[in-house]
Amino acid sequence: MRTQTKEIQEHLTPDDAHRILVEGNRRFVQNVKAQRDLKQQVVSTSTGQYPFAVILSCIDSRVPAELVFDQGIGDIFSVRIAGNVVNSDILGSMEFACKLAGSKIVVVMGHTRCGAVNGACKHVEMGNLTPLLRKIQPSVSIVIKDGEEVTQPMVESVAIENVKHAIHEIREKSAILAEMEKNKEIEIVGAMYSVETGIITFFDENDEVTVDDIIAHQEL
Repeated sequence: MRTQTKEIQEHLTPDDAHRILVEGNRRFVQNVKAQRDLKQQVVSTSTGQYPFAVILSCIDSRVPAELVFDQGIGDIFSVRIAGNVVNSDILGSMEFACKLAGSKIVVVMGHTRCGAVNGACKHVEMGNLTPLLRKIQPSVSIVIKDGEEVTQPMVESVAIENVKHAIHEIREKSAILAEMEKNKEIEIVGAMYSVETGIITFFDENDEVTVDDIIAHQEL
């Protein structure tokens, strides 16, 4: 598997980048990894980097972006924060990744069994975690009514809505990324990773995605 170069990156389209991620996750699920010389990639990327994608995902230890998409050193920008929420620092990082460093796709990836989402659903408050979980509340309010008992399917539904909310915020709060998407220079897309199967399901802000859709997506 080749190391990302400027020439390779420049010739990739957003559709190409999406396809590479889908194929990488398929390899991961099938436990057939691409052959890479990681030490050589360290050397090759020492003078510059040309990642084709930026992935916003949760800090959950079960969801390492490079592994679940079967990518190597220099292939992707990995942005990780509990609950895969968006703030100005993350938006700035994404703008750097796409506008200055040439990435072709922005993926917001949530996951099943998310502790941050579960905490938001149960209104957990603890130090600096409190304002972070507050960013998930708009998604909680869509799924769970006040006083309603929280179930695991509800938590998974909130996780899906939280990804959609993050996509909306990227488009709403970053004129740079919104314009790049409009000009078809990049794709902005959501995804859900199943900690049970390792499978990633892609979707957009306006797609009608349910927990059943994620569960049903058991084979690639």
